[in-house]
Amino acid sequence: MQLANILWADDEIDLLKPHILFLNEKGYHIETATNGRDALDVFKSQDFDIVFLDENMPGLTGLETLTGIKTANPEVPVVMITKSEEEYLMEDAIGFKIDDYLIKPVNPKQILLTIKKLTDNKRLVSEKTSMAYQQDFRQLGMVLNDNLSYQEWVEVYRKLIFWELELEKLDDAGMHEILTLQKAEANAQFSKFVEKNYLDWIKNQDKAPMFSHQLLKKKVFPSLSEQTPTFFILIDNLRYDQWKIINPIISEYFRLEEEDIYFSILPTATQYARNAIFAGLMPSEMEKRFPQLWQNDEDEGGKNLHEDKFLEDNVKRSLRKDIRFSYHKILNQDQGKELNDNLHSLLKNDFNAIVYNFVDMLSHARTDMQMIKELANDDAAYRSITLSWFEHSPLLDLIKRLAQKKVRLMITTDHGTIRVKKPSKVIGDRNTNSNLRYKQGKNLDYNPKEVFLVKNPAEAMLPRLHVSSSYIFAKEDSYFVYQNNYNQFVNYFNETFQHGGISMEEMIIPFVTYKNKF
Repeated sequence: MQLANILWADDEIDLLKPHILFLNEKGYHIETATNGRDALDVFKSQDFDIVFLDENMPGLTGLETLTGIKTANPEVPVVMITKSEEEYLMEDAIGFKIDDYLIKPVNPKQILLTIKKLTDNKRLVSEKTSMAYQQDFRQLGMVLNDNLSYQEWVEVYRKLIFWELELEKLDDAGMHEILTLQKAEANAQFSKFVEKNYLDWIKNQDKAPMFSHQLLKKKVFPSLSEQTPTFFILIDNLRYDQWKIINPIISEYFRLEEEDIYFSILPTATQYARNAIFAGLMPSEMEKRFPQLWQNDEDEGGKNLHEDKFLEDNVKRSLRKDIRFSYHKILNQDQGKELNDNLHSLLKNDFNAIVYNFVDMLSHARTDMQMIKELANDDAAYRSITLSWFEHSPLLDLIKRLAQKKVRLMITTDHGTIRVKKPSKVIGDRNTNSNLRYKQGKNLDYNPKEVFLVKNPAEAMLPRLHVSSSYIFAKEDSYFVYQNNYNQFVNYFNETFQHGGISMEEMIIPFVTYKNKF
């Protein structure tokens, strides 16, 4: 069985016959050339899996030959072999995107290891990754049946996301299906955990995870410095897995200082969770303190139009000293570019809060637009679109500019989203809110096994609109559908990304601090 077809170009190829015989015995086929011009001719006439290229050949140099090979087929890995360890040669070769290099004299085992690494790497990685997940699968399965603390649930979620991102690289449908089932089971157990503990957490917050309304007071305000401006960037609707895939890009410009987690309050919706962040208050406290600003579900108009005022009040109340701060909400590219153009003025502030709404718009567009539905037809595609947006966004441009200044950078979100799959029938009056993951109203009719009921909103520090008002929250990946036009709603909303209810994706939120590299 031939394992790979290899082109080896070296002006001293006769001296390499023992190496070539060794590789032939291992099942590899070797084509040879003694100069760059012949190497290019042979390369263009056949299909090769890997090329070994001597750096110092008569006629075309190794680097010139490399350029021709990469022009003809950039996907074929090229290994540069050189007698010299001169730094500039290595830099030039790496700049031309070589895949590896070896220093003469090379031995057959070096060559074999390099071939395996470059041609068999995907299979080896796939086997090792699948084996490692299978071992972790059993351990996770046992852990899910334990009486976990909220800290342990955070670690379970982190581990599941780690494997989701690792297995995404592999073409192994079986492993993907196993992980999907395990993640669903974890969400079922997590929903029971939240249902059991949430009201006690609200009552006794010393024993609870850090929640939305505590974020600024506990994580941001204590670190403010007059010498170093803090940029607090909230990307609406950004899940932990979405942060994980943009973090490598951010880390090109900033050093990761701390990766932390907090929990979104219920409902995991912008009106409640994000307002709580900036106000430093729970929703019922906001309603009481800001009767003219707080918007309930039945009220007309935008529900998060006063974050700047909530933040101003929070700063004065929490810090009890004057600081220079700003608040900006970015809804489109032009607003992002305008903010970047005014960076010099932001650098004069101690604290700058910036909200980016792209991911939130994406999730809603995922519901409303057929094209987006097709582009983001699963979690992997959803992450991919997020990454593409970030790579071409004014936000990345801002981060690049901030990397040249002495600043502290904090990135977080207000809640995540979950891809919903299970419809849950609910009946409510005409004033019942439209969110698919939570309902607030009076005389709600529902399947009690499918919801977390908060009969007394005061216990969850939520506004009570009427004497008989209650809240219900969808669990796992279910979503509320009215009995009228049931099939139409199911067809429209099934497998869309929603938020407002209870799931790891919606509630377990990244809060990340970066510092300059210099």
